[in-house]
Amino acid sequence: MTQDQSAIPLGRALAVWAIAWSFGGVVLGQIVLSIAGVEVGATISTETLAALAVVSWVTMLIGVAFASGGARQSLTAVSLRFSTSDLVWLPVGVIAQLVAVPVVYLPLRAIWPDTFDPARLEETARDLVDAAGGFRTLLLVMVVAVGAPLVEEIVYRGMIQRSAVIRFGPVTGWIGGSLFFAAIHLRPVEFPGLAVAGAVFGIIALRTGRIGGAVVAHAAFNATGLLTLIW
Repeated sequence: MTQDQSAIPLGRALAVWAIAWSFGGVVLGQIVLSIAGVEVGATISTETLAALAVVSWVTMLIGVAFASGGARQSLTAVSLRFSTSDLVWLPVGVIAQLVAVPVVYLPLRAIWPDTFDPARLEETARDLVDAAGGFRTLLLVMVVAVGAPLVEEIVYRGMIQRSAVIRFGPVTGWIGGSLFFAAIHLRPVEFPGLAVAGAVFGIIALRTGRIGGAVVAHAAFNATGLLTLIW
């Protein structure tokens, strides 16, 4: 990932992330849940999931634009560029989901079989799939395999990792960005797999100097995981 002055300073990037995450994910998220009448601990509908995602994404993107000095400048700040060559990263996302992540859990499952039981790892995604059906399945795919990869790569590879790489160097910035990406999902049992996924997307961003390929790999990763549950 190129180290130029267009990147957002790390302190500002983290501050923007914290404010946007708190306001969009917590404050606006609670408003959405209240409007939808979702009780604590209840499985949310696909429509509510989509609404939660949209308010969070919009808040994050506004934050990135603000930190960059404008919407147009933000495209440069996060290195959001695509190329037809990015399609080469599609199989990388699939392999990460079907091979890399399961391999990471093998030793963990051998030591803590109950904690890292496959059914427990799939519990959140399985609930979302079970709540879908018909047009809701298409809506779920759009959220998980289109919207989430694009926005998360803009925020976590384009803003956070890029800023960390410039501040601390490629290796430390890459590792820190990957761990940060895994931690913010707030799912301890999924942390190892998310860290591996974040590392894969981060390597692609470092290798190409932009996040287009990481978006493609992330979309393939999410779509593969979702399709294995649907089918």
